[in-house]
Amino acid sequence: MADDPYARVPLGRTGLHVTRLGFGCAPIGGLYAPVPDDEAVAAVRHAWEMGIRHVDVAPLYGYGLAERRAGIALRDVPRSELVLSTKAGRRIVPRDAVPAGMEIDRQAHGGEEDWFYRGTGPVRPAWDTSADGIRRSLEESLERLGMDHVEILYLHDPEARLESAVRDAWPALERLRAEGTVKAIGFGVDYTAPLAWLLRRTDPDVVLLAGRYTLLDQSALDEVLPLCTAQGVAVVIGGVMNSGLLADPRPGATYDYAPASPELVARAAAMRAICARHGVPLTAAAVRFVLAHPAVATIVAGVRRIAHLESYPALYRTPIPAALWEELRAEGFLDPRAPVPPPG
Repeated sequence: MADDPYARVPLGRTGLHVTRLGFGCAPIGGLYAPVPDDEAVAAVRHAWEMGIRHVDVAPLYGYGLAERRAGIALRDVPRSELVLSTKAGRRIVPRDAVPAGMEIDRQAHGGEEDWFYRGTGPVRPAWDTSADGIRRSLEESLERLGMDHVEILYLHDPEARLESAVRDAWPALERLRAEGTVKAIGFGVDYTAPLAWLLRRTDPDVVLLAGRYTLLDQSALDEVLPLCTAQGVAVVIGGVMNSGLLADPRPGATYDYAPASPELVARAAAMRAICARHGVPLTAAAVRFVLAHPAVATIVAGVRRIAHLESYPALYRTPIPAALWEELRAEGFLDPRAPVPPPG
């Protein structure tokens, strides 16, 4: 049966309950293009009005802009109803006065610095996975948010600093959880191999995995999802549309935050054609497929436009015939190990 996007479900062993649809704030930080403050705030407020009660932010998103905008949008909501997550591992520093010992994360693509986030001002993200840096990062995030706490704190992109992630950052996260400063800790990652490495060396409550369990990329089935299931780690999925390619398979569409290859565009277009034969939007299949895995509690939809956000509830509720999944599997688009939703 179809999912209710506003149903509250347990987030693993955390004691938290999240809606099956969450709001991801990377786009309102100016991902790919600047976003005016009023539009960004309106998008987050509309998510709340729709019934979404899980919001994910990070210092990286707009170099602090997304946290400030989310905080403005959520300042008057009943705080007990909101599950808010942010991340640590980078801190936002003045562009021309980088503290000693910190390394700027240049966010470069194709030789262009700051390619991903636009309209960010004279600041930059800098790596800091030290124990003190993790605590300072959270304090700075709370100041930008205008909040006194967040429920979940992820270590962001730990694959860039794996040894320090385990030696320095993870013990700091554990202390914050033990103190009750945050309720749950984990990792926010884009790649499966480093996450599997971390899962074997730490005991997170939750992981946010972006782009590695989708219709286009099911590599999380190899190690990550089995490890999470065995360890009781809750999974939040980001990037369910693989940065836009599954939303609109066409030349120039993005995949993993960069222009997609012709081969990937063709693969996504072939899946869209199969879905069309069964009267199902590709986007609906993308959402319903991910949520069928028992380890997955929720997805966070990263959108900048209210119209895009409003399309998600219908995707959750779209009936999908078993024949669609059978054809996708027969054509080699679905891993044989991947669970699919029951018909309807």
